Amino acid sequence: MALLARRSPGRRARRMLADINVVPYIDVMLVLVVILMVSAPFVNPSLVNLPSVGKSSRAPDKPLEVTIKRDGAVSLRAGGRELASDLPGTLAEIKARQKASPQNPPPVVIAADKDLRYEQVMQVMSTLQKENVARVGLAVRQE
Repeated sequence: MALLARRSPGRRARRMLADINVVPYIDVMLVLVVILMVSAPFVNPSLVNLPSVGKSSRAPDKPLEVTIKRDGAVSLRAGGRELASDLPGTLAEIKARQKASPQNPPPVVIAADKDLRYEQVMQVMSTLQKENVARVGLAVRQE
């Protein structure tokens, strides 16, 4: 909306003053911020909150990492890439990689969320042992 302004009360010269009303833009931005704040907790990153211990050994150089998330989902990662997203696929991939190099099988590390029930971790470990998977360990974060 443009306003007309006078220079002085006696003159007829008028000029246009341009105003931009920024209140609607601020309202839109605040609504977007609220939407982002509300939706942020629903975004599920693939990070696992590992438990910490006082003294732990150094992790192997290139392990196969079996990740168990808080909801119990099992996946297999190697070198930052996800290889399998379910337990049967994980077992098949581990067996294939260990058969490829029987003299020096790649180590398998189980990285489970610290809030996960112990029973679920033990079920995955038991399944790996039943399939004769060699060199299985647990991932922890050093304090």
